[in-house]
Amino acid sequence: MRDPKSPGGPLRFGFGWLTNFRPEESVAVHHRAILEIIESLIREKTIDPQRVFLLGFSQSCALNYRFAFTHPHVLRGVVGICGGLPGDWETSAIYQSTGAAVFHLAGTRDEFYPPARVENYEQQLRQRANDVQFRSYDAEHQISGAMRPDIREWLKQKAVA
Repeated sequence: MRDPKSPGGPLRFGFGWLTNFRPEESVAVHHRAILEIIESLIREKTIDPQRVFLLGFSQSCALNYRFAFTHPHVLRGVVGICGGLPGDWETSAIYQSTGAAVFHLAGTRDEFYPPARVENYEQQLRQRANDVQFRSYDAEHQISGAMRPDIREWLKQKAVA
């Protein structure tokens, strides 16, 4: 078998938060798990269903964005830290507009998601969300100390909006 992304090369699979081996199954498992957790917490009266947020760091950002824009009425907001957009952001028909707020934080010294890679993220996220904030920090691929109070403040503001 050949890798469709590398014609002529050997077929390779990588496993992580999302695998390139049947990726739709990984996405479905992630969506089902989040929906089940949210439903369980609502049944237990642990959470307010109108104030559900997801926070993701690195690779989980794209998974959370997939969820937020596939299930547009479930979340109040989503925070993405030093991560990417779904690889099929521009081509997939499943992503919908959402009322969820989006806060994306990037590191200016991030070796995996450098400024050149993320410079259009705010514009791309605005294709499907009206409330988007994008901030860059003097940070590597990490959740820096400067990010924490900004995330806390953003969550406070959006929880009561």
